Amino acid sequence: MAFMALAHGAQAQDAVGIDQKVNEIFAGATGWFVNGIFSPIPGTSFPWIVGWLVAAATIFTIYFGFIQFRAFPHSIALVKGDYSDPNDAGEVSHFQALATALSGTVGLGNIAGVAVAVGIGGPGATFWMILAGLMGMASKFTECTLAVKYRNEYPDGTVSGGPMYYMVKGFAERSLPGGKFLAVMFSIFCILGSLGGGNMFQSNQAHQALTGVLGEYPGWITGVIFAVIVFIVIVGGLKSIASVTEKVVPLMAVIYVGTALIILIMNANMIGWAFGQIFAGAFTGLGVAGGFVGALIQGFKRAAFSNEAGVGSAAIAHSAVRTKEPITEGFVSLLEPFIDTVVICTMTALVIIITQQLMVDEATGLYMLNEAGTAIATVDGNTGVSLTAAAFGATFSWFPTVLAIAVILFAFSTMISWSYYGLKAWTFLFGEGKAKELTFKIIFCLFVVIGAAASLGPVIDFSDAAIFAMAVVNIFGLYFLMPVVKRELSSYQSRLKSGEIRKFTE
Repeated sequence: MAFMALAHGAQAQDAVGIDQKVNEIFAGATGWFVNGIFSPIPGTSFPWIVGWLVAAATIFTIYFGFIQFRAFPHSIALVKGDYSDPNDAGEVSHFQALATALSGTVGLGNIAGVAVAVGIGGPGATFWMILAGLMGMASKFTECTLAVKYRNEYPDGTVSGGPMYYMVKGFAERSLPGGKFLAVMFSIFCILGSLGGGNMFQSNQAHQALTGVLGEYPGWITGVIFAVIVFIVIVGGLKSIASVTEKVVPLMAVIYVGTALIILIMNANMIGWAFGQIFAGAFTGLGVAGGFVGALIQGFKRAAFSNEAGVGSAAIAHSAVRTKEPITEGFVSLLEPFIDTVVICTMTALVIIITQQLMVDEATGLYMLNEAGTAIATVDGNTGVSLTAAAFGATFSWFPTVLAIAVILFAFSTMISWSYYGLKAWTFLFGEGKAKELTFKIIFCLFVVIGAAASLGPVIDFSDAAIFAMAVVNIFGLYFLMPVVKRELSSYQSRLKSGEIRKFTE
């Protein structure tokens, strides 16, 4: 027995050693890329990439006349299928396209990402997250309209679309140079983003959630199990992915949002105070790490990572919708940042604030920083998904187990959606074909294992950097193509007003 115990101990050490080695190699290989994306604007501590996203969202909001608010009711009608013609080209319905895209965005960004933002930037980060979500609706509208307009439709009924296609076709149509170059750059970053934020970050946090319930064990074990399940689903293609996500996403959202609502109702007397903390923190910093600028940066960073508005990823899923009117998918897609960031992220932040997971100095009334001075001290030192689990667990002791299941399902649905995004970028670069597609799917599943084995620090840094790099290229292309979207919008609105476009359910 003693020999077996020693052997088991040696195996455990070897397993931990593998995790450590993977982490060291990964952190060393990606540091330069992360530093380049998140370097600050000279003379400030403000990352240039955050300014890039905020500026784009603001320009699109103004250019399209606050379309995210004007078109909201019509967007709901489209999702309900009121205007859907079953004979239109495409692979999935408006609802399925929204569910697939949401499954790529609603998930750990809402659970772990919000906890990271509030943990570093304080409650004030929530205000900037909401603002970024509302503004981002216009960015999403722009990119998803273009994705449908310039998609490739194949004889077998499948489609390929997204930024790489609208850059090539749209730029050529407007006689602009550089479309092909931008498309290739976007595709490279999309593949990196699919392997990072859409894959490794997901398996990493799923492993953390599992160890919170089952106890510590090597990450590569979680990775291998996930990789096998993900591979089985993604081999079936988009229709297989859509049929899974349209069932899993609403179920997860109901469980997670429902529990958050119950906690907020039980603590209704504290909601006003919590919003007071959010507004005060947004403009004063309330003594958090980095003060006011720290809250603003964290809010915008996490909102962008959560809803991916301007990144171009969701445009790939939306491009497969059944419609002959590109603008309709623009309308549907603008609901995504609203559901993802304005509703779900805000609820997570409110639960963390109301359950008082952030430690306050009684003498000054300000939040206390941790020993390193890089984040707010929390009860039991929780961070990321563990902080959200602790917040929900403060009201329902059983919830960390339910959250672990939700995190696993969120991670799973996000991975299968991002595998599709990465695959479309891969086939754009290397061509369509079964063997080429299978090569990418195998690579994707290998990175599931790497993500579960690496530590959160390097994984989240690389995930953010890869996804924001996609936004650099995508937004540059959108600026040149937004007049095309404006023409589509004017045409559709005049036909809707005249009655030429009418409901199919009437």
